[in-house]
Amino acid sequence: MKPLFDAGMFFISDLLSTLFFAGVYAATGSVYLATGIGLALGVAQIIWEKRRGRPIDTMQWLSLALVIVFSGATLITHNAMFIKLKPALIYAAVGAVMLKPGWMTRYMPAIVIETAPEIPRAFGFVWAGLMFATGAATVVFALRYDMKTYAAFLAVFPVGSKLALFAIQYAVTRVLTARRVRRLRALGGGALNAV
Repeated sequence: MKPLFDAGMFFISDLLSTLFFAGVYAATGSVYLATGIGLALGVAQIIWEKRRGRPIDTMQWLSLALVIVFSGATLITHNAMFIKLKPALIYAAVGAVMLKPGWMTRYMPAIVIETAPEIPRAFGFVWAGLMFATGAATVVFALRYDMKTYAAFLAVFPVGSKLALFAIQYAVTRVLTARRVRRLRALGGGALNAV
């Protein structure tokens, strides 16, 4: 369970400024306050990581960029349709970053990377596809349905689909990695006998 917890913590850390922006905005309705907190947190995280000599992950840069670009655009446009379409643009940006092969490696336990690196690589592309599909569905709901239906869609589908894919990935990764480990041990996989 610890590898799952560690992966979740890495992911939350990488998207922390975006999550804080969304949370503060949802709680207060103030794009100014949400932008300020999200921006300050994103910059503080990058400074903290740099001072510790750690590389800044692509997802951390993306999170900070999303706060800057989309909150800035909201402040400038004050356009209701842009605000409704903004989540689709965010999903497209996240999906584009997820097309980078191996982005998911950071979130995987060592045993998966050592024995079945193709699994997180493949699921990285599946996640990108889900982001693009969620963005496309968001556009459809923004253009074709009233605000109440649109809000209900945003409250259910994005989170529900990601939780479902996470559960599928977790189960598939565990099963396939365990099979691979058993096969390698049966073939005399040396170092894997210590796992």
